[in-house]
Amino acid sequence: MNSIIVAGRDLLVRNAKDSKNGKTIAELCQELSSNKGEAMGTALACAVVFAYKEMNSDEKLAFFQLLISDYSPDAKEIISCAETFSSDSSQVNLKALSKAVESPRQHLFRRINMSPTGTPTLVELRSYLQGLLNEYPELGPIDDDLKHLLESWFNRGFLKIRSIDWKTPAHILEKLIAYEAVHEMNGWDDLRRRLEDDRRCFAFFHPALEDEPLIFVEVALVKGLATAVQPLLAPKSESAETEEPDTAIFYSISNCQEGLKGISFGNFLIKQVVMELQDELPQLTQFSTLSPIPGFRLWINKAVSQEDSAILSADEKELLTTLSIENWHQDSHPDELTKSLLMRLCAHYLYNEKRGTAPLDPVARFHLGNGAQIGQLNWLGDVSENGLKQSAAMLVNYRYELSKVEENHEAYVNDHKIACSKTVVDLIGAQ
Repeated sequence: MNSIIVAGRDLLVRNAKDSKNGKTIAELCQELSSNKGEAMGTALACAVVFAYKEMNSDEKLAFFQLLISDYSPDAKEIISCAETFSSDSSQVNLKALSKAVESPRQHLFRRINMSPTGTPTLVELRSYLQGLLNEYPELGPIDDDLKHLLESWFNRGFLKIRSIDWKTPAHILEKLIAYEAVHEMNGWDDLRRRLEDDRRCFAFFHPALEDEPLIFVEVALVKGLATAVQPLLAPKSESAETEEPDTAIFYSISNCQEGLKGISFGNFLIKQVVMELQDELPQLTQFSTLSPIPGFRLWINKAVSQEDSAILSADEKELLTTLSIENWHQDSHPDELTKSLLMRLCAHYLYNEKRGTAPLDPVARFHLGNGAQIGQLNWLGDVSENGLKQSAAMLVNYRYELSKVEENHEAYVNDHKIACSKTVVDLIGAQ
């Protein structure tokens, strides 16, 4: 690869109009899109990557606007090809229509990916773009094209799973601390607790990103089903009796790359972790998450604000004002009516509230898509500041039964059916 880059760079220098000043990124992209040679193409891709990394924020915005103005599909060409195909649906005309519809940006991005650092640069580019979309929604088609390509480049077949422990290089461990998105770590002492002998941690990597983890999965090995997260995060008690674990609790799953937001890495990642654990610890009989419900509190607030709510009475709305009282959960005798109401609402939220045909809750979408079942809801499962703010202190166990994972996944994907325990179904029926 290095020899190809050097040869291509020599060609660039020889062909440059002004080797002192170089070329603009617009010129480089134009040449990269039209050039078919591997040596020149690789060198041009490296030049584009270098030019992008040197840009300030204004230059990046101008670059994105260039991608819209110069690399969008030609509407007239699409219409012309569609009309031709409509009158003669030959393979040749279909191929011409397919070519017209495909965004020239995708071709450019594929060419940029010829650079050895092309993939991480495109991931970084998408991460930066995400921060612009609210203010510049017209840049959305760029995100669509990047997502389309990244979904094919980051499918599960390319991912490698690694066990993380104290022998793992320090720069990876530092990223575990930095990327933890569910239960924040305050330095190396917290990390040490999460890597002790009754804990496991796994990370998924992609060959193009080398030592950049995509996902971290943190696991607690316990006796019975864990229903609260604070005991799992607390320092290990030396005086506590240790029982042989029979349950693996996935208590934190963190996506590490903002540029891969919304990219599915496949529907059986957790199953792969389960199989790794079974190989090491055959005595484990139960596999479950202890998951946050990040949109639950916001959904409650919206339901309370609706004048004609179909799921809340006036008295229940009044009862939910308790949640706005600081440290409401520390009442020595929590209101059983509040508990009963929140349990029912949480079951309804996870099972009935939808975004299209999928659950509204993003964590539910992930685990149900991976073949899990909504197993159990846990009152006051996370009383941290973040847990109170996001989930009204509720947590949910998504259970993974290996014999039912594929069946649950197929029913969810094809028929939009949600696997749910009888306990949760009964809560839904209590409305």
